[in-house]
Amino acid sequence: MIKVAIVVGSTRPGRKADAVARWVHDIAKKRTDAEYEVVDLQDFNLPLLDEPFPPSMGKYTLPHTKTWAAKVAGYDAYVFVTPEYNHSTSGALKNALDYLYAEWNNKAAGFVAYGSAGGVRAVEHLRLIAAELQMATVRAQVQLSLFTDFENFAVFKPDPHKEKSVNTMLDQVVSWGTALQTVRAKK
Repeated sequence: MIKVAIVVGSTRPGRKADAVARWVHDIAKKRTDAEYEVVDLQDFNLPLLDEPFPPSMGKYTLPHTKTWAAKVAGYDAYVFVTPEYNHSTSGALKNALDYLYAEWNNKAAGFVAYGSAGGVRAVEHLRLIAAELQMATVRAQVQLSLFTDFENFAVFKPDPHKEKSVNTMLDQVVSWGTALQTVRAKK
């Protein structure tokens, strides 16, 4: 059984990503096809990338990087929960992705995004970043609108039919995450 991290992609005060990630996790826990865990970037307190060597070299020198690398390495796939800030993902999520390289390689990624346009532009940018990190992104994604899935733009109350889109995305993440184990085993 593969392990899937549901990554809370914002550290901003008043963020909505933690509520969205818990919702995704509640849906995922009903499934029996993988182990799911919420991984909150806030728990890792990563400063702006401060490693002296490029992550692709794998020469991590700082304790926070080594802790982050060990956590990320333990998963076969990821679901990134991201806000859309200024037509892109959060700086915190981009920074967390930039810290590492090999730990992301040949793993699957899915996306749950929220914003005024459903977070689609944030996911577009994340797909490009994931490709450079050699992650396989799945087609299905979950789009949440600040207008319809958040009461008064603040309290997360997703439309019940969104659960189906979460399960479709998870189906693909588990399928790809399982298949990519073979690729990683050959390395």
